[in-house]
Amino acid sequence: MKQLKYSAIALALISSLAACGGSGSDDTPVVEPETGFSFSADEMIVNLSDDVIVSGYSILADRGAALLLATQTLVATPTQANLEAAQAAWKNARQPWEQGESHIFGPVDSLGIDPHLDSWPLNTTDLQTVLANSSGFDADTIKVWNDDVQGFHTMEYLLFGDGVTNNVKSIDELSVNERDYLMGLAEVFRDYTRILADAWLVSHDGQSGAAYGELLKNPGVNDNTFYSSQVGVIEELIQGMIGIVDEVGNGKIADPFGSSVQTADTSKVESQYSWNSLTDFSDNIIGVRNVYQGEFTGEADKQGIVDFVNAANPELANRVGREIDDAILQIRAIAGTNDMPFRQAIQDTEGRVRVQKAVDALSKLQTSLQNEVLPLLQEWQGK
Repeated sequence: MKQLKYSAIALALISSLAACGGSGSDDTPVVEPETGFSFSADEMIVNLSDDVIVSGYSILADRGAALLLATQTLVATPTQANLEAAQAAWKNARQPWEQGESHIFGPVDSLGIDPHLDSWPLNTTDLQTVLANSSGFDADTIKVWNDDVQGFHTMEYLLFGDGVTNNVKSIDELSVNERDYLMGLAEVFRDYTRILADAWLVSHDGQSGAAYGELLKNPGVNDNTFYSSQVGVIEELIQGMIGIVDEVGNGKIADPFGSSVQTADTSKVESQYSWNSLTDFSDNIIGVRNVYQGEFTGEADKQGIVDFVNAANPELANRVGREIDDAILQIRAIAGTNDMPFRQAIQDTEGRVRVQKAVDALSKLQTSLQNEVLPLLQEWQGK
């Protein structure tokens, strides 16, 4: 949205010229309107890098370590309680990962971490072959296998079962080989989440390169070849928000939703084994809110993208905040009053109405981010 601001002097000059009726002379001064807005982005960029992105990946690494510990306990003492503890640890690790998809750039991409952790769909055919022909499952062996038989969704399948009629699994259904494989997968997962956190905190390439967090915070200095200006940093952050809103609305939800009950396809539902799909989707948009607001839910107010937008257009800043909250609300509402999982909702007449409302809310948010927030970069008198 372009704002035009005219100074008092300029308006007085325009009035004076109008009173004179205009001379038509070539000497008539041309009055240029003042445009753009000012905003100091230093604090916002440091905060989003340290307190949202790096903090989120550190939490993910800690929860990756906790997931490995839970699977080690499960292998040592295979009880129903320890299986449920491992399931809870998987969901706890899932949360910071899904929220972090609002800023899925940098090392998570350049180091290939994303496919190692979150390849979808799962290759259940190869998974069964691996289980039938292998044993031991040490981490170094698993790391050279294809991504579609490791990461979140392989562990999900082993922990929760196929998810067709329920997401409940008995310890009796989890074989010794499956438990060993699960523990090996969790060790690989722990290693990759630690590498990701270190890339932001220590070195982006794991060698002599600067920490990616420092590169994000210091554009245009010290031979920073990743970001030449704060404009580039803020654009990366806003594009990250747009990207995940698009993926949730037009991919994760729309692909399995189809155009009718007859074309709905549950095989395309991500996190279908655990029935964690709606939590995934809402966490994705909570991640957008974290970047927009500049803090995790419930934490003290800090600078985020909302402050940048507010400097240009307070009405837009408030409206986008409401649209983010509404998208989260509509995603959660898909469950209805009987806590219906997403894979069932897309095959239910009333559930599909609720799904469509969520898609509409996401589309509205995406339009505002693309057409009104992102263009503000062209108006910003920043550096």
